[in-house]
Amino acid sequence: MRALLSVSDKSGLVPFAQGLAAKGVELVSTGGTARTLREAGLAVKDISEITGFPEMLDGRVKTLHPVVHGGLLARRDLPEHMEAIKAHNIGTIDLVVVNLYPFRQTAAKPGVHPEEVIENIDIGGPSMLRSAAKNFESVWVIVDPSDYTTVLDIVNAGGDDLAFRRLLAEKVYAHTSAYDSAIATWFAQQRGEPFPPTLPLAFEKQQSLRYGENPQQRAAFYVEKPGAGLGALVQKGGKELSFNNLLDLEGALLAIEPFGAQPACAIIKHTTPCGLATGSDALDAYKKALACDPVSAFGSVIAFSVPVDIAAAEAISSLFVECIVAPSFAEEAVEILGRKKNLRVLEGKASWPAHGMDYKRVRGGLLVQDRAPSPTDPQQWNVVSSRQPTPEEQRDLLFAWKSVASVKSNAIVLARNGATIGIGAGQMSRVDASFVAVHKATTLGHDTKGASLGSDAFFPFRDGIDQAAAAGVTAIVQPGGSVRDEEVIAAANEHGIAMVFTGERLFRH
Repeated sequence: MRALLSVSDKSGLVPFAQGLAAKGVELVSTGGTARTLREAGLAVKDISEITGFPEMLDGRVKTLHPVVHGGLLARRDLPEHMEAIKAHNIGTIDLVVVNLYPFRQTAAKPGVHPEEVIENIDIGGPSMLRSAAKNFESVWVIVDPSDYTTVLDIVNAGGDDLAFRRLLAEKVYAHTSAYDSAIATWFAQQRGEPFPPTLPLAFEKQQSLRYGENPQQRAAFYVEKPGAGLGALVQKGGKELSFNNLLDLEGALLAIEPFGAQPACAIIKHTTPCGLATGSDALDAYKKALACDPVSAFGSVIAFSVPVDIAAAEAISSLFVECIVAPSFAEEAVEILGRKKNLRVLEGKASWPAHGMDYKRVRGGLLVQDRAPSPTDPQQWNVVSSRQPTPEEQRDLLFAWKSVASVKSNAIVLARNGATIGIGAGQMSRVDASFVAVHKATTLGHDTKGASLGSDAFFPFRDGIDQAAAAGVTAIVQPGGSVRDEEVIAAANEHGIAMVFTGERLFRH
């Protein structure tokens, strides 16, 4: 039996090769891999000894040779194949271990020169992998170091697991596809094109899920880049995450993102906030967010922008919550929350990948857009009313504007003192969204007099302004841009409302 080993990621390589050598497997290798194996005391043949041709062009050409690919592709069950390779003095290669040049890691390095990136486009590696995978009925092919132990166990047992070799081949084609996708994306980025004619995407399966949005739907969670986004969160306790948990976690993290390092808490139901607040610390922010709508908070997902301490954990423990996510948790806080066995506790920062795109699936296609930018700085706002907002109103307008960005459209947020007091989400008309926000606030005992209002899009008519004024709203922030802006501004002036245009819409569908 002959094995060809050529890897960039050398983790676990030496013990695996030692196990093969102990079974009498001949080891063939290239460059740095051969050097690593020899340093471990293993007998290794250079690939040039097999091909009769030296490595050349700075290592660009070493395994691209008929002796290599003939030894991989020859079907052992076809006499004519075996006679052909014998006639050309080609020996079979029965096991291939290859992982590829670190293209993605190289391309992600700050300030990397394009020439360095191009040199990390592997050619021989994918070719060997594809040849070996195509002939999986005769050849073992390993691209993932986590498979070393299983393969070695089968070899040591003298077994021959065709089903497992087929699975290894499947992993190869998934791996090379993702590799080529990353290269194609990089080339598109180099010419400044965010939307190339063909969109190659590659996602790795992070975990299977019990079911999807409903029990009759199968589901799984895939990540674009391991260790980034939601895939970077570490679960500290509780049940397995569900499909809907992950959707709500995305909504929760989206809600607190505009507040940066400021202590903030978002309470999410069905991907949209039912309470959002900033405070002096985690506990203060939580209490203010919960006060917005404590009824809807039952069975929610909660996100914090700051670490969760004992006091915050004790307060949360009295409420039925599905998930809590925060940058970190005090050890005692994890213990307190862990008393609720079904509560999922997640730790970490689920940041977006740099220059990340937003994908939305539609039947038969995919909608792609830039990720939504952070809400505009107040320095770019335009006060269009006769009355200027007071400093207190200005603070609440900024909070309302940051908050409404995470609410499903049509969206209206009523805010006071850095907390939502009424949220109107997902309504078919803006006046209905205003009505719901006011109704929720007054029903739960919040005083709407002197509140500030944020709207994710312009008011098409003055009726929304009149409704807000009737509730006692004194300041409004909205994008502007309606053909009836003059009518809307006039309504604000009639009611003595300070109104600000941001020039930016914040739809979230």
